[in-house]
Amino acid sequence: MSTVQKKAICLYFQVHQPFRLRRYRFFEMGNEHYYYDDFMNESILRKIAYNCYLPANKILLDLIRKHKGKFRVTFSLTGIVIDQFRLYAPEVLDSFRELAQTGCVEFLSETNSHSLASQVNRDRFVRQVSVHREKMIEHLGYEPTSIRNTELIYSDEIGNWMAEMGYKATVTEGAKHILGWKSPNFMYCNAVNPRLKVLLRNYTLSDDIAFRFSNRSWSSFPLTAEKYASWIKGLAVSSEIVNIFMDYETFGEHQKKETGIFDFLKNMPDAIIKKTPFSFMTVSEVAESFQPVAPLHVPSPISWADEERDLTAWMGNELQTAAVSKLYSLAERVDRCGSEQLTKDWVYLQSSDHFYYMSTKFFSDGAVHAYFNPYENPYQAFMNYMNVLSDFEIRLNVICPVNNHDEEVNRLSASIHTRDMLINELQEKLFKLEKKAGVARPKAVKAVKGRVTKAAARKPAAVKDVAVTKVPKKTATKKAAAKKK
Repeated sequence: MSTVQKKAICLYFQVHQPFRLRRYRFFEMGNEHYYYDDFMNESILRKIAYNCYLPANKILLDLIRKHKGKFRVTFSLTGIVIDQFRLYAPEVLDSFRELAQTGCVEFLSETNSHSLASQVNRDRFVRQVSVHREKMIEHLGYEPTSIRNTELIYSDEIGNWMAEMGYKATVTEGAKHILGWKSPNFMYCNAVNPRLKVLLRNYTLSDDIAFRFSNRSWSSFPLTAEKYASWIKGLAVSSEIVNIFMDYETFGEHQKKETGIFDFLKNMPDAIIKKTPFSFMTVSEVAESFQPVAPLHVPSPISWADEERDLTAWMGNELQTAAVSKLYSLAERVDRCGSEQLTKDWVYLQSSDHFYYMSTKFFSDGAVHAYFNPYENPYQAFMNYMNVLSDFEIRLNVICPVNNHDEEVNRLSASIHTRDMLINELQEKLFKLEKKAGVARPKAVKAVKGRVTKAAARKPAAVKDVAVTKVPKKTATKKAAAKKK
């Protein structure tokens, strides 16, 4: 397959919403163990479903049918948003399943919790990706072959893990400090394991839609499909691939319907197909169709967040690092606890959004951090999260203590409790059998309410034995008389 003549445009959308926490007070610790604001979570998801997911999915389905395979798109749905669809908006999950069945939509693997597991260790990251892959197979009937990490977090090491898991391609940010003079509009490969292809986001063209579309002070306002297609066409001479990556909520939620964003989405594929040499491809199709021009060296993790394109949106201050450190210090004991409810809470508490709300960044990124943020300030977010985490730890300590001594005490306490229950059960059975046989219980035994001591339980038998061994009076007199003779 010739790579010289081909030109590809790759549309990729992230779909994610966290389980937001309710206001959890200090005095509730140890008493109340439900952490989520169900009303807020359902309200927000239903609102976005109405404004974005359902109408945008309908438009994409119509475009796929209209262009008969020429229009293709890629999604990543987090495991947490799939859980919310199942709870609050099953019709949205049905619409994604319908898109999957067209064969023109790819779904990527990622961490199930939309977490920072890749910053903890490899094993935790791999396990979360495996859980997510199974969830995609179960609920969408789709097995992913390419992958993305939470918020496009990527490094040489993480890319190597992805390659060794068998994935063919990943997506990340075309960060300036990584690319230098190089262009994001080509295919690259992982510097450690070249088998993994790396697609880089063209952040200028992506943000033109995601952030600037409705900005009336923008020099290119209003943005039309024809204008956008002309910009894409202008890249044909110097580019092979144009990667347009953004949050799916851009359509109808971040950029409201009244801005004309849905009309733009409807007309853009037509304009690009007719007026440019670029063809729509999914992430895996791009990886199969193009060869890397060079390895991409990313020694420290990058992401698509904020101006810095690093991890400071989630781990950039002392509040965030303290919360992340405390959370993952519990990881090994959670793995051993065997509690279904604790494990479920553990999944939801790992969502990177909880740490994002603790960000103290302001200025250009402040509005982004405030979107759907349930807290008034980052300090409130931190205190609420740590209160929840403290209660979570209390529950974990009961099931899976910190040290061997505590574990032995818990084990013996449980054993004693089990023994006491068994003794009471057997005594109840004994009482019923005696009552049925008409045997009267000694008063000392009857006086014990709910539990019989071992000494009292043995007493009836001891009395019976003495009664049996008594010598009858007549027999004793005859023996004495015979001895006298």
